[in-house]
Amino acid sequence: MNRLWIENGTFVTMDDAAPVLKGHMVIKDDRIVYLGAEAPQPVGEDVTKLDGSKLVFMPGLVNTHGHAAMSLLRGYSDDENLQVWLQEKMWPMEGKFVDGDTRAGSALAISEMLRSGTTLFVDMYDRMDIVAEETEKSGIRGMLTRGVIGLCPEAVQDAKLSEAIAFASNWNGKAEGRISTMLSPHAPYTCPPAYIERFIQAATELDLPLHTHLSETRAEVEQHVKEYGMRPVEHLDRLGFFSRPSLVAHAVHLNNEEIALLAAREVSVSHNPVSNLKLASGVARLPDLLKAGVNVSLGTDSAASNNNLDLFEEIRLSALLHKGVSGDPTAIPAWQALKLGTVHGASALWKSDELGMLREGMKADFIAIDTDQPHFFPMTDIVSHLVYSASGRDVRHVWIDGVQVLRDRECLLMDEEKIRFEAQACFERLLTR
Repeated sequence: MNRLWIENGTFVTMDDAAPVLKGHMVIKDDRIVYLGAEAPQPVGEDVTKLDGSKLVFMPGLVNTHGHAAMSLLRGYSDDENLQVWLQEKMWPMEGKFVDGDTRAGSALAISEMLRSGTTLFVDMYDRMDIVAEETEKSGIRGMLTRGVIGLCPEAVQDAKLSEAIAFASNWNGKAEGRISTMLSPHAPYTCPPAYIERFIQAATELDLPLHTHLSETRAEVEQHVKEYGMRPVEHLDRLGFFSRPSLVAHAVHLNNEEIALLAAREVSVSHNPVSNLKLASGVARLPDLLKAGVNVSLGTDSAASNNNLDLFEEIRLSALLHKGVSGDPTAIPAWQALKLGTVHGASALWKSDELGMLREGMKADFIAIDTDQPHFFPMTDIVSHLVYSASGRDVRHVWIDGVQVLRDRECLLMDEEKIRFEAQACFERLLTR
């Protein structure tokens, strides 16, 4: 039995009823069994104590959209629009990837996410067995899916779909429940309608959610209208995509009717503000989505278009960007921004009953922020400081399923020096292939 007693800590619970609590938290195995202002009684002798007096504890961050192995291409192509960046830079380089590249890039991304406080991430890519293996070894929690581009001959489509189904079936629930899976046609503009319908059918048969890119650029939407006579949201709805639990990434270019439809279908959106700005894709209508009742979470997208996986940066930018765009300083308050990266992320991945808050009975996925630093003083409003002052570099410890996976800013289950070395070597080999 594993028990941890955190004494004299500050806990940002993410619970609207009691957002900040100063006191104690006890972990037994993989669950929070006590959280309160008074010291717990009795605790017993077989417990590890941690002094939390200079730390702030909060739920682990949830990154709801990314492509981990693309961290290998960080900085390879900057300052391009999406289609040029994707078709002329990324796809040719990714076409050179071998298994070792996917492993090195995924391990690099996972170590970066753990060090910056992400405890649950979504990954859409290929060679997903390798990504799953790295996820299992690292101790992180992952919702993984084989992303499929359908612009290929029918036989290749069949093979890709079979691979996606096999991966989703084989890995769902593995790593002691830390890995769950989805099915993912890449996007409505990269997958023919009949092919998307096959994914929907497979998701129904396997009882799995669906994930896709949606309305990321204005050009994509215009192309869709020209080719299919309707916008992407209506197109997916008519195909039955939203009949399954669904998570869509980006959703930058939506009209009022589309926002209302996503709300009615209970579709969650992964807002990726840094990537969308860097690729000049636009600014999603976050305040309007939230007002309509759409559950919006946060994603980093890949390190090739971000160029880091620090979800605190997405939280801060979500609060700032929409104030500037709207002219309304109350558009996204700090508390709302922090919920995007925690509570809303867990809800987007259908895990809000166990993750996203610090509460008795919830999974022990949480992080400790080192607040004994100048940019956290004076200690006025800790929620404000976490949103407007903190970064992933302030994360000192991380626990997932009650197991400590980061201690004093070092990953305990990963060889970080080896990971960095192999990532650099893989990139240099890619340049010569």
